[in-house]
Amino acid sequence: MLNKDARNGLFMVSGPFVYAVALLAVPLGAIVLFSFWTQDYLTLITEPTIANYREAWEEPLYGLLLRRSLIIAALVTLATVVLAFPIAYYVSFNVRPGRKSLWLFLITIPFWTSYLIRVFLWKVILGFNGVLNSGLQGIGVIEEPLTFILYNANAVVITLAHAFAPFAILPIFVALERIDRSLLEASRDLGESKLMTFWRVTLPLAMPGVVAAVLIVFIPTIGDYVTPRLVGGPEGTMIANMIQVQFLRLYNAPMGAALAVFALGSVSVIALLFVWLNRKFLRVQQ
Repeated sequence: MLNKDARNGLFMVSGPFVYAVALLAVPLGAIVLFSFWTQDYLTLITEPTIANYREAWEEPLYGLLLRRSLIIAALVTLATVVLAFPIAYYVSFNVRPGRKSLWLFLITIPFWTSYLIRVFLWKVILGFNGVLNSGLQGIGVIEEPLTFILYNANAVVITLAHAFAPFAILPIFVALERIDRSLLEASRDLGESKLMTFWRVTLPLAMPGVVAAVLIVFIPTIGDYVTPRLVGGPEGTMIANMIQVQFLRLYNAPMGAALAVFALGSVSVIALLFVWLNRKFLRVQQ
C-alpha cells in the first residue's frame, strides 16, 4: 500500500530503528524487568514484586547517594558550561575563520588519551604531595598541604568538569556559529550596549547549544562510577558506585536495577524541567 518513496524511506530508517531497539530499548527494558525481581545469592527469583523499590525509597543511604549524585552532577554541569561558554564565544567571534579548525582541534586533544589516564593525572595533581600542593607550598601561598581537594566531592567535580569540557564547548560553538552577525549589528545600531546585545540577542540564539551542553554533561555524569571510585573517596561516592556494588559484589542485580531506574527517572524529570524552563526563558526574551 506504500508508494516507492515511502518504501525507500522505510527501508532507510529500518536499520537505525532496529539498531536503536536492540542496543537501547532492549537493555533498558531488561533493567526495568530485573527491578521487579529478587535474587537470593545466585538464584534469581522471577516472581514480580516492588520490594526493591520500597527498599530503595526507604533506605536512607540510597537517598543520600542519589542526592549527592544530583548535586555533584549539577555542579559539574554548571562549572563546565560556565567555563565552556567563554571559550566557545572567543573561538566563534574572535578567531579568524581560517584558524577556527585549529582551535577545535586543540580542544579535542584531551580525547587522545585514555579517560583513566586523565583521572589518574588529576589524582597526581590534587594529591597530598601532588603538583598543586607542592607548587603552592613552593611559592609560599600555603604552609600545609590542602586536604579538601582530593578524596571528596570537590575532586570529583574538578575531574569530571575537565573530562566533559569538550562536550560542552562544541555544541555551544556550533550554536554561536549559526547566529547571523547582522542581527548583532542591528542591535548595536538601535542603541543597545554590547552587554545588552549579548543578553537579548546572542544568549537567546545560543540557548539551543547551551541546552545541548547541559544535557550532554549532566546525564552521563550521574552514571559515572570510575571517577568517584578513584578520586572521590567515601565523601565522593555516587549512586552509580552503589549500583556497581549491587551488581558485582553483592550479587543483587534486581536491587541494582531498581536503583538504576530511580536514577534514570530522576535525571529524566530534571532534564525535562530544564528544557521547560529554557522555553520559558526564551519566551520572556521574545
